[in-house]
Amino acid sequence: MATEDAPVPETDARAGHQDRYVVEVSGDMDLDHAAELRETLAAALSQAPPGAEIIVDLRNSSFCDSTGLNTLLDAQRQGARTGHVLHLAAPSHQLLRLLELTGSGGAFPLDASVPG
Repeated sequence: MATEDAPVPETDARAGHQDRYVVEVSGDMDLDHAAELRETLAAALSQAPPGAEIIVDLRNSSFCDSTGLNTLLDAQRQGARTGHVLHLAAPSHQLLRLLELTGSGGAFPLDASVPG
């Protein structure tokens, strides 16, 4: 897998949205990239002020396996303990199907696109 396929650890508090942090993910959310994704989400949760939304921008990610899903679910649970809500924005059809098959769809607010 090429380097550009790895999750990109970018956490960005967009101007005008101090209550919203965006984590941009590109490439696969799988066993090979779970540690990096976990670190990136943990950093966003620790940097975000209490009550801030964490938007996981999935426009550039098309695959998620069970390890990636568990990483997202762990971050969602961590966020719930610290007053943050983890949103999945622009999830792929494959991820939506994985959420459906595992009964995990209700764990996250889902946005068809990345809020601007």
